[in-house]
Amino acid sequence: MPKKRRYQLKGMQKYFAFIKKFFDFFRRHGDDDRSLMEKLRDKYRLVVMNDETFEEVTSLKLSPLTVYVFFSSLVVGTAIFVTLLIVYTPLKRYIPGYGDYNRDQEIAELTSKVSNLESEIEAHRRYNENFRKILVGDLADMSKEAAEQQVIPSNPNDSLPDDVDRIPEDDQLRAAVAKGTFSSDPAVNGANAPAQTLPGSRDLPLEQMSFMPPVAGETTSSFDLSKKHFGIDIAAPKNTAIKAAADGVVISSGYTVETGYSIAIQHPNNVVTMYKHNSVLLKPAGEAVKAGEAIAIIGNTGVESSGPHLHFELWYRGRAVDPSDYINF
Repeated sequence: MPKKRRYQLKGMQKYFAFIKKFFDFFRRHGDDDRSLMEKLRDKYRLVVMNDETFEEVTSLKLSPLTVYVFFSSLVVGTAIFVTLLIVYTPLKRYIPGYGDYNRDQEIAELTSKVSNLESEIEAHRRYNENFRKILVGDLADMSKEAAEQQVIPSNPNDSLPDDVDRIPEDDQLRAAVAKGTFSSDPAVNGANAPAQTLPGSRDLPLEQMSFMPPVAGETTSSFDLSKKHFGIDIAAPKNTAIKAAADGVVISSGYTVETGYSIAIQHPNNVVTMYKHNSVLLKPAGEAVKAGEAIAIIGNTGVESSGPHLHFELWYRGRAVDPSDYINF
C-alpha cells in the first residue's frame, strides 16, 4: 500500500477513534453516579503527531463542555451577524418577500415626481406649440369653438376663488354685455358715457397709448436689461385680481416650469403685455379682453418666483421696454 494512502487511513482511524471516545464517555462503567455536568467537564487532550516519526506536533486540551460552548457560540454569532447584515444593509432588498417601508416611500415619491415632470413637459410643449402657431399664422385652434372643446372651463368664474371680490365696474360691464347693450361706440352707450379711445390699425407711438396698471401694489424689482429682467415685479396681497393693461386678445394662456401660470395679451400697434407667476388663469387663448378686465389671480408659481407677486412685461415692436415709463404704478 502506498505510504500516502497509509497515512490517510491512519489519520481517519484516529479521528473516528476520538469521536467514538467523545460519545462513549457517557456509557463508561462506574460513572453512573456522576452528574452530566461533571462528565462534560472531563479533560481530554487532542494530540497532532507526525505519522512517520510519531513526533508530537501540537496538542490541545479539550472538554465536551468547551466544544459544545464553542460550536454553540459560533452558530449564535453567525445568526446574529447575518441578521444585522440583512436589517442594516441594502442586502435585504435582494431577499424575496422582505418588506421595506422606506423603499416603498421612495418609490412613491419618485413616481409622483415623474408624473409631475411629465405634466410640466406637456404644458411646456403646448406653450411652445401655441407660439409656433401664432408665428406662422395658424389660429384655427384659437377660435371660440376650439377653446370650448379644450379643458379650460367655459365659464372663467368657475376657477375664481370664492374669497375674491369683483370690482363694481366689472359687474356693470358683465351686466351690460349680458343684456347686449354694451358697445365701444360712445354714441351707443349714451351721451354721458365716457368716451373711450381705442387705437386702430394705424401705427401710434407708444407714448400716445393709454395703459392702466395691472395690479395695485409695491414694486419690488425694476426693469433691467443687463440682468435680463425684462419687466417689473409687483407685490400684492394673496388672491388679488390681475387686470388687463389695455384692450387686446389673449395669445397665450398656460403653464411653464420657469414662469408658472402665465398669460400674454396682444394689443394694437404691435404691443404685447405679459403677466407671469399667477395662481389662476381666468382667460383662455384666443379670447378678447378689455382694459381693466380680470384675467388672472396673483400667485407664486414657477421656479423663478420667490413669493406672491406679478411679473409684468411690456413689449413694443418685439423689444422689451420699461413699463414704469408708460404706466403709473
